[in-house]
Amino acid sequence: MTMQFRDLAAQAAADGTIDANEILALRGAGWADGKLDPEEAESLFLANEQLRDANGEWVRFFVEALSAFVVNTVEPYGYVDQTMGDELISRIDRDGKVDTFAELELLVRVIEIAANVPDNLKAYTLRQIEDAVLTGEGPTRSGMLDPKAINETECDLLRRVIFASGGDRPAAVSRTEAEMLFRIKDAALHEVNAPEWQTLFVQGVANYLLGFGGHEALSLDRASELDRFMKKEGAGVGGFLARMLTSKPDFTGFGSLLGSEDDAEYLADFSDEAEVAAVFSADEKSWLRDRLDADEELDDLEKSLIAFIDAETGESFVPRPAKA
Repeated sequence: MTMQFRDLAAQAAADGTIDANEILALRGAGWADGKLDPEEAESLFLANEQLRDANGEWVRFFVEALSAFVVNTVEPYGYVDQTMGDELISRIDRDGKVDTFAELELLVRVIEIAANVPDNLKAYTLRQIEDAVLTGEGPTRSGMLDPKAINETECDLLRRVIFASGGDRPAAVSRTEAEMLFRIKDAALHEVNAPEWQTLFVQGVANYLLGFGGHEALSLDRASELDRFMKKEGAGVGGFLARMLTSKPDFTGFGSLLGSEDDAEYLADFSDEAEVAAVFSADEKSWLRDRLDADEELDDLEKSLIAFIDAETGESFVPRPAKA
């Protein structure tokens, strides 16, 4: 089956184009069961590199097939370990950059659907989008009349990555990501940007300053432990459900079902941590002032950010306090 799939992929892309019938044939030959092996995955990368103008149907198939391969090949399923993350970057970055939109969409989709990914995978993906804005070149730049403006596609990709569950500060914006938003804002400040950009900038930076993403994503080791637990006969899923039906539906009972004394405390403290995280701390205020002081005057996006923070906190943030 692998040889047939590889032949079909090579044949389909030989003339630089691929149609719906050829994609359907690929699905039937090698991915009908929703699984790929490494040789089949490589054949899709090779085919994608040969396509002169990949259509939307090809991009969807490419991303669907390869994101499932990356996220669900190594147990525990749903996690991307360091080895798989490094291999994905290496395969895409052979010439030092992401060449096609299909590859960039694949990176974003993996981060979006995985429970956790290595931090360098998320950082690499965000750097591709930032570089497109800073250089005016990249897979999101085709046909742009104003090459350094931030377009709608880039806003969508950035939002999906920085609010994804996997990687640095899962499901919330990290300091590194907030600083990236400031760099992009400065680079494209006087361009005609997509309407979505101002909202993304304000919400993204404010999420870092005031938002709460909970604890870090479940580690790979802890996920492996839970995976083994759920598969274990007697103590696994059947025993778990049976005990849950006979236990009190409170935090203490639920924690005991998982066999961890820390689980109940984790759940009980969740709301307290969220309340603490929403406080605009002195360190966060200092960080924001450093970003605002990087130029002489407040621009419109910075003014919008300050107005949003004031509305959320009920305080009046002073960008540049008077010196003593």
